[in-house]
Amino acid sequence: MNDSIRHLLNQITVLEEELQAALHEQEASVLFQIKGKRVEFERSIVEAHRRLKTGFLRWLVSYRPQNLITGPIIYSMIIPLLILDLFVSFYQATCFPIYRVAKVRRGDYLVFDRQQLEYLNFIEKFHCTYCAYGAGLIAYVGEIVARTEQYFCPIKHARKILGTHARYARFQEYGEAENYEARLEEFRITLGKKK
Repeated sequence: MNDSIRHLLNQITVLEEELQAALHEQEASVLFQIKGKRVEFERSIVEAHRRLKTGFLRWLVSYRPQNLITGPIIYSMIIPLLILDLFVSFYQATCFPIYRVAKVRRGDYLVFDRQQLEYLNFIEKFHCTYCAYGAGLIAYVGEIVARTEQYFCPIKHARKILGTHARYARFQEYGEAENYEARLEEFRITLGKKK
């Protein structure tokens, strides 16, 4: 990787961190405050949210029938998701310490805070819990796989691929054989640092 690309990647990283901080600051200052694991809204917002809540019977009557019909298919995916969660978590717990790779914090990816929204009824909260688990789990698994790839094979593909993880941009160029073993060791050392 040439210095120009390395410099651009560093700038992107800094900008992404600044954007995340600004978004978090804006969210917290506008509507709510985060106190530990609890999200707190101003009293007037909580009351407005409660007035907007759709009751269960009204929600059931106005809900799209295709969503109700496909519900069993959607929720049956919980079985493979739980199995994936179990196996990937076991893999990380057993192998990452051996490789000296910092573990991925599950709580950074699996966040369940939508249940605190007063404008959602209990069915909507249940849906949100399921989606938060599924999307969070996939992101959690993606980071574990990304760290594994960085440990074993931090080389870009020859063909352009979609959906690469954040670590991929810093991988060694395809066919760049010079100093491969030394660079591989550098990649492995950085994995031991907490992020």
